[in-house]
Amino acid sequence: MLSRTVFLLCLPALHGFATPVQAQASKPIDFAHDIAPMLKARCAECHTNGKYKGSVSFDTREALLKSKVVTIGKSKDSEVYQRITNPDKDKRMPPKGEPLSAKEIALFKRWIDEGLPWDAGFTFKVTAYVAPLKPRQPALPPPRPGLEHPIDRIVDAYFQKHKVALPAPLDDTAFLRRVYLDVIGLLPAPRESESFFKEETPDKRARLVGKLLGERRAFADHWLSFWNDMLRNDYAGTGYIDGGRKQISAWLYGSIHDNKPYDQFVRELISPSAESEGFIKGIQWRGNVNASQVIELQFSQNVSQVFFGINLKCASCHDSFIDNWKLDDAYALAAIIADRPLEIHRCDKAMGKTATARFLWPELGSIDAQQPKAKRLEQFARLVSQPDNGRFTRTIANRLWQRFFGRGIVHPVDMMANKPWSEDLIDYLGVYLAEQKYDLAKLMEHILTSRAYQSKPAILEKEMPGEDYVFRGPELRRLSAEQFIDALWMIGHAGPPKAAAPIKLPEFEGSVPPERRFLRSSLVNADALMRSLGRPNREQVVTTRPDQLTTLQALDLANGQILDDTLARGAAYLLKTHDRSSDLLLIEEVYLSALCRRPSAEELATAQALLGSPRTASGMADLLWAVFMLPEFQLLR
Repeated sequence: MLSRTVFLLCLPALHGFATPVQAQASKPIDFAHDIAPMLKARCAECHTNGKYKGSVSFDTREALLKSKVVTIGKSKDSEVYQRITNPDKDKRMPPKGEPLSAKEIALFKRWIDEGLPWDAGFTFKVTAYVAPLKPRQPALPPPRPGLEHPIDRIVDAYFQKHKVALPAPLDDTAFLRRVYLDVIGLLPAPRESESFFKEETPDKRARLVGKLLGERRAFADHWLSFWNDMLRNDYAGTGYIDGGRKQISAWLYGSIHDNKPYDQFVRELISPSAESEGFIKGIQWRGNVNASQVIELQFSQNVSQVFFGINLKCASCHDSFIDNWKLDDAYALAAIIADRPLEIHRCDKAMGKTATARFLWPELGSIDAQQPKAKRLEQFARLVSQPDNGRFTRTIANRLWQRFFGRGIVHPVDMMANKPWSEDLIDYLGVYLAEQKYDLAKLMEHILTSRAYQSKPAILEKEMPGEDYVFRGPELRRLSAEQFIDALWMIGHAGPPKAAAPIKLPEFEGSVPPERRFLRSSLVNADALMRSLGRPNREQVVTTRPDQLTTLQALDLANGQILDDTLARGAAYLLKTHDRSSDLLLIEEVYLSALCRRPSAEELATAQALLGSPRTASGMADLLWAVFMLPEFQLLR
């Protein structure tokens, strides 16, 4: 049998996705609450926002690393740690006031040793940019030949301004694989690939996009994971057994399947029926919890993050260090859902003040705090989705762009107050969604039919932070846990027989080939392999999953039992169904199914050697494993 541990030596092939092992304490460092207040109080005066004594900047994580005073994972080798622990008061930092306490030093040490965690988008540098609230319809630049699509007109003008060469278009193979995985989360069946390659009509890509968006069963199966992550919905886990949490699975699946208008979708989540109330009910944690983790504050944090791209977690404890939101703002949203007067707590200490329900942007309207909770929620739902709330449409448009391109127009997606790399593009997409009556499928189709989406990926040598970022095209993306698992199940006919999600699944459309008619991983409980590949436990809102390969993933992919069992089932199925096929036909089917192409002569020879003569089940499993470990398989190019 092929020694799969050699895979560990091949990790660099997954370009840019390897990270060091990070030590994990029983409770990981919370940057917003453990670190940011300490940095602001003891370091910011001398090392942020334009004042950088000793050429050391704490503005951002990137700036701190560039200052070369921190060695990630090695606190004792880090100059900053040596300075805060120096017994010589003339060399110790900070130079003013009392030295850091033993508790603060311990936090600083753990912070470095745990990899210097830093909330995405957080900066101490004050920006002059103010994100607009109301919608804006930008004027479209004049078109150039081949760039008539509105998105391409905006992107082309951006490229010209920033002296970026127009990226080359994808070939049919790369486009086919990318669009199938992006829209329905599955690879095309071999016959679908062959049919698309033979077609010569100029609009075949646009028609394929429309066809895939019309496969509502496969579409809903795929996008269920996206919404489950964001809405904290799952089929098992904390709170479900004791009634402290409620599923919205059936309502959510039906809403995705039916392409419910996004404004209606959100209103039904905020002012819910019995089927959709699980999102705003949050999780009733057992025992005593921090004041910022009660149901009312969860509502405030979750609604603002998911629908507005605002991080109110910091402001749920004290005035935010991340942006301009205040403690009173977080509690004002929380009061909307409160069943009784809600006392404001600062850092878990009662302030002797009661919160009053109001909207984050009073200029868009008010909430009558004297109304019962159900009426307050109705008023809030209307304010969230009203046409003048441009933040609402920009936020979801940005999330979809990030899904299809690997990075949002505003980055990160939960910091919508940051300056976009193209204000015209994010404003245009937000207005377009509203003009299409909040039809998310139409917005997706609009993005997917652009030349910008159908371009080769930009290979970046390093991540460009903040305002230094220049868009050059789509970025390489890794398959999600569900995409990876579904591909294995599809090729090897190795999926489970029963769903965990309490959903009455619709029938497949008649045009769906047999290979794609199976139960998807989004509908079952996560196993250890899915977890290691990035599927979250959904106890918190998750809007983007980690995109870096971890050591645990490498071990699970090299010799994990779950993957081995899946490969064994797939090998047995393929050997049984191809017992009369030649090696060439069997190997070609594997390559067409996994990579949407036939093997090269060299690949064919290697595959035949793995299969053995006569074929063996272990040889077939090794062939599948070798193909599934290829960067070409694991990356969306």
